[in-house]
Amino acid sequence: MPLDFTAIDFETANSSAASACAVGLVRVRDGRVVARAGWLIRPPAGHDEFAPFNTGIHGIRAADVVRAKGWTEQLGDLCAFAGADVLLAHNAGFDMNVLRRASAATGDECPPYRYACSLQIARKTYALASYRLPFVAAEAGFSGFAHHDATADAEACARIVIDAAARHGADDLAALTAAAGVRVSRLEAAAAVARVA
Repeated sequence: MPLDFTAIDFETANSSAASACAVGLVRVRDGRVVARAGWLIRPPAGHDEFAPFNTGIHGIRAADVVRAKGWTEQLGDLCAFAGADVLLAHNAGFDMNVLRRASAATGDECPPYRYACSLQIARKTYALASYRLPFVAAEAGFSGFAHHDATADAEACARIVIDAAARHGADDLAALTAAAGVRVSRLEAAAAVARVA
């Protein structure tokens, strides 16, 4: 099995995980980046206030997403890009929670993706003072990208996973996660999340 996956990154409008305002996606096939996509998202109603703190990080404002598709309208586009891939994200708990919570907020079924965390992989691969995305990406040979641009961050994540696989001598994602001692988890369905919330 080759090194195939989709890297994903979300930006949020505020502290609510449901407030997705941008997504970046990068497809990897045979250990090479083959496609990139990214777009703005109009956050779900009730989660659509843009906090100055968040805007200060990513630069996205309410005016920027007025004409963007809402979560329900773009979820199909996200799934069409990712297909049946395992999703990789840097601090995957955050990004998977955005998928979960935005879907719950709109009543959409949360896609049951399998996922793994490039931050966890990085901690088992590199000896760094900081494992923040720019530092790890630089160690993987990918520097100077626009941090907090969702597509650029997704590509940084992809490059980290590709480099880590090479360093571990892993030909595929299963071999990499095994070598790094990292679990591939499955995203819970939105209904299950709603019951516990």
